[in-house]
Amino acid sequence: MTHRIPGLPRRPRTAAATALSALALLSAPAVLPAAHADAPASGRTAAPAPRPVTAAEAATDARMDAVLGDPRLAQDFFHRMPKGGDLHNHLSGAVTTEYLVELAAEDGLCIDTATTTAVAPPCGPGTRPAADARTDRAFRDTIVRAWSMQDFPADGNGHDHFFDTFGKFGEVTWRHRGKLLADVAGTVAEQNQFYLETLVTPASDGAKKLAAEVGWDPDLARLHGKLAANGGLDRLVAEAGRESDDADAEFRAAARCDTGSPQPACRIQVRWISQVSRGSSPERVFTQMALGMRLAERDDRFVAVNLVQPEDGETALRDYSLQMRMLQYLRGVYPEAHVTLHAGELWPGLVKPADLAFHIREAVDVARTERIGHGVDLVHEDDWQRTARTMAARETAVEVPFTSNAQILGVRGADHPFETYRAYGVPVVLATDDPGVSRIDIGHEYRYAADTYGLSYPELKDLARASLEYAFLPGTSLWQGNPTRDGYRPVSACRDTVVGAARPGADCRRLLSASPKAAAQWEQERASQRFESALRTRR
Repeated sequence: MTHRIPGLPRRPRTAAATALSALALLSAPAVLPAAHADAPASGRTAAPAPRPVTAAEAATDARMDAVLGDPRLAQDFFHRMPKGGDLHNHLSGAVTTEYLVELAAEDGLCIDTATTTAVAPPCGPGTRPAADARTDRAFRDTIVRAWSMQDFPADGNGHDHFFDTFGKFGEVTWRHRGKLLADVAGTVAEQNQFYLETLVTPASDGAKKLAAEVGWDPDLARLHGKLAANGGLDRLVAEAGRESDDADAEFRAAARCDTGSPQPACRIQVRWISQVSRGSSPERVFTQMALGMRLAERDDRFVAVNLVQPEDGETALRDYSLQMRMLQYLRGVYPEAHVTLHAGELWPGLVKPADLAFHIREAVDVARTERIGHGVDLVHEDDWQRTARTMAARETAVEVPFTSNAQILGVRGADHPFETYRAYGVPVVLATDDPGVSRIDIGHEYRYAADTYGLSYPELKDLARASLEYAFLPGTSLWQGNPTRDGYRPVSACRDTVVGAARPGADCRRLLSASPKAAAQWEQERASQRFESALRTRR
């Protein structure tokens, strides 16, 4: 496959895609190649399945081609384009850095001038009040650079700087989950998205205490029994629920949701994913997993668990297979809980070759994860073609945050497995990861996909659709079968109406009222139609 190298002209599109402008004048739909699920073991793409393209999509694609060379127009295009949901988003790392600095000032926090770390007051020797950043521009810029990838040198150690930021602003983020969510959900709304799954650590102190009291037991069933004994896990669920109640109240106040002028953040559907600290002791990891999965079955605000912290950390590498077995066991105890895993966020030179050989495979085969986060080292794994085919057959989606992968691992362009996943028919969704730290938004990631891989507008539109199709939203999908393989075709209830219409048919209305997932997908289709229509009008 060919890839665009930054600074060179955009690479040629497929024959079907380059013909889209001419097809705008035709009444009959054209076809656009889609990734095929039965790609051969060589990694080459099999004969693509057809994907109908409407005249409106073709015209929008022509407009996208026209603006890609103009940074201002391109930014506007990708800002306004409807982009489904963000499924891979760490709340503390997603907040705009300037807002974190302001929160630090509001809370009277101090900044350690040697490490640029936020610390609790009073501000003693070697610290400055964070409030100084309101009037001292140089001081504020120093904090922003330390707490994000702003102005980070291309030849620097992006991996370490990226992960170090969380410790520097951690004193700020634990205090205001609701305010953080208002900031992040506001950005999601501004970017014309409709849904957010964001990662938090529920009942962190309680889980740490319970794990220490129980200790480690290699018999996972017995360990789970000890955690649940005398209501231990249930107390953590209750603690997490109270935290979420407080966050909900703070969010609604910050976003003015209960006033006559609610902010756009209020209309975003939000679900929590429970973080598990993979660098912790085995008993703490297991406790956090059990809590997260128990929450996902008992509190509909929570949907899944995920492992966080650097995958290349010493403990994370040592215990990786053990942690996959933990999830395998807990999936049998909590069958309704979802699992999505950071896996394969590795690269040659970062870890030993042996550690590159199996992480995605075990996440898929042992933990039976429903989505993979990053998955960058795919082609370095043993028998990776079989893993890719398994992911395609099970519709195990991969969450791709391009900027994060470039900043942390230095992986971009032709080195990234983005096109390999697509060639094998693996569902792909674009995500931000930590947009506050990375200093980007989801529109930037869609623009990168178009500019670097030559994707057409219909292909980007299907990536946006995938972000809702593979979300952990409850309810029946608007789309039938495997849309990654077969295309986005409406289910029978909505087949006799125009998808995205202002007033769907009776059967379709019943589906939309009963299914949050289908309702979000319908809103995505309506927004896409408005976007395409507005572009044609402006032309």
